[in-house]
Amino acid sequence: MSAQDAGRGPRALLNGGIGRNAAKAAAQGAGLTLNDLPPPDTKRWVMRRKAQVVDGVRSGLLTMQEACARYTLSEEEFLSWQRLIDAHGPRALRTTRLQDYRRGMGGADDQDPLAAAG
Repeated sequence: MSAQDAGRGPRALLNGGIGRNAAKAAAQGAGLTLNDLPPPDTKRWVMRRKAQVVDGVRSGLLTMQEACARYTLSEEEFLSWQRLIDAHGPRALRTTRLQDYRRGMGGADDQDPLAAAG
């Protein structure tokens, strides 16, 4: 652990290095860098990492096409993350809640299959 990391606390390290210092730098106009984004070989997409990629595209750090290529995402998947954030906030990106939020977005899942069968 470097001296810089030592001052950031254990939570910043658990969050992939994105801590108060990165948030403060962004608020002061320093903006995001590619180092603030998840690594290109990310396999486990938790809510925070998805939101970081969407923020990177929205801030102009990279284009949607570059993000999709970097993270092997389909444009549809990236756009679904963006829509969920816009409609429900970043917590909508939690995989355990995706179906609940998608049902509320007017998708085919809106209908209760038991009610339709009855």
